[in-house]
Amino acid sequence: METSWHGIFQSIINGIDEGIHAIDITGNTIFYNEIAAANDGVRAEEVIGKHIFEVFPTLSEDSSTLLKVIKTGQTIKDVPQSYENIHGTRIETVNTTFPLYINEKLIGAVEIAKDYTKLKKMAEQLLELQTIKKNGRIAIAPSSNRLYTFSDIITSDPYFQQQIHMAQKASWSDSPILVYGESGVGKELFVQSIHQASNRSNRPFIAQNCASLPETLLDSILFGTSKGSYTGAVEKPGLFELANGGTIFLDELHAMPLELQAKLLRVLEEKKIRRLGSAKTIDIDVRVMAAMNIEPHDGMEEGKLRPDLYYRLNVLSFFLPPLRERKEDIKILSKAFIDFFNSSLTKSISRIDDGLEKKFLNYNWPGNVRELKHTIEYMMNFAETSILFEKDLPPTFHKGNHTVTMERQELPPLNQYLQEAEKEYIKKALDKGEHNISKTAELLGIPRQTLQYKIKKYQMK
Repeated sequence: METSWHGIFQSIINGIDEGIHAIDITGNTIFYNEIAAANDGVRAEEVIGKHIFEVFPTLSEDSSTLLKVIKTGQTIKDVPQSYENIHGTRIETVNTTFPLYINEKLIGAVEIAKDYTKLKKMAEQLLELQTIKKNGRIAIAPSSNRLYTFSDIITSDPYFQQQIHMAQKASWSDSPILVYGESGVGKELFVQSIHQASNRSNRPFIAQNCASLPETLLDSILFGTSKGSYTGAVEKPGLFELANGGTIFLDELHAMPLELQAKLLRVLEEKKIRRLGSAKTIDIDVRVMAAMNIEPHDGMEEGKLRPDLYYRLNVLSFFLPPLRERKEDIKILSKAFIDFFNSSLTKSISRIDDGLEKKFLNYNWPGNVRELKHTIEYMMNFAETSILFEKDLPPTFHKGNHTVTMERQELPPLNQYLQEAEKEYIKKALDKGEHNISKTAELLGIPRQTLQYKIKKYQMK
């Protein structure tokens, strides 16, 4: 039986998780996959063989990215587009469109479209829930008024307690703040606490994850849009305007495109923003807090973080240590989470078994406090007694990275060996740096705060 290469090709294209729309030189659709149909809110048969104006009547030769490429023969990349389909539904996409040639002759254009209609609508609905207008000013809505405070941070670790003490002092400043630490250590809880202890506590706290959106959409959400900045765009304020007088929290800052980081730096310097596509500047009064789950110096070396932005944000910086480096917190956090889920799940768990506690202490907790919380939540849902035992652990826990005790193996655990090696290396660096913290941190290529934490951790002073 002869292989249907057209059918195979169509099956492959339909399996791609992005909308693909191809037109011929006249503007008639010659290919349209199922993802594109779902994104555009139409059926494939309503589009294939028809001119794009028939199906998307609000488009024009100037606003259609496909027709623009037919006209110019040039590829366009990551261009936002807003239009209505034949049923009157508004669609928001970000498109990459390129010309199709056969034997150097232009025969059409193909477009790869990412649909952000639902995502953008969700972001806008979230903002509406987060904020209300009061006397012409933006205020935190009652439904979103519960933010974390420093009293919600549970720790007995001396270094972490010192970071909290310093953060409480920094709360009354308007200087930007940078918080870094592994995923799950509680960075947003920490910055919310700073906001709540500040004189901005009755003003908005708005958070945005920089890794969740493409550059063009993140730009418009952060800084707003002006009418005509792209097809279908309307005058709309961004998060900076909505957070005016309050705090904006940018999570995973290192995921923000470098060009947008440059724009953020200008905002920090000038205290002004400019909506996408507008020449008009708007004065703002917003405190910027940012977080990263990698060390800033690593981010700069990897080209993910602009050095000039880092040095501007690093006025006040805080390192939150991972849970595996503050073992005593495992015990007190476990108790706190048991109390919390006893209330929310209507349970009466009294404690964790001694064997389970030992296993918890020997576990590396790659997901940090978040993983501990979810582990205890799982166990309490299925526990059959008033005490949590090892048998109640989720199945995935046993696949985690446990440290091995000396009783089970003659070699020391790798984590212990690495810590001893790190301790010796820091000792040598301190000697070479004449015990000057700044000089030693520079020799080691780590921030001063990280070095100070490790010195306290290893009780080297």
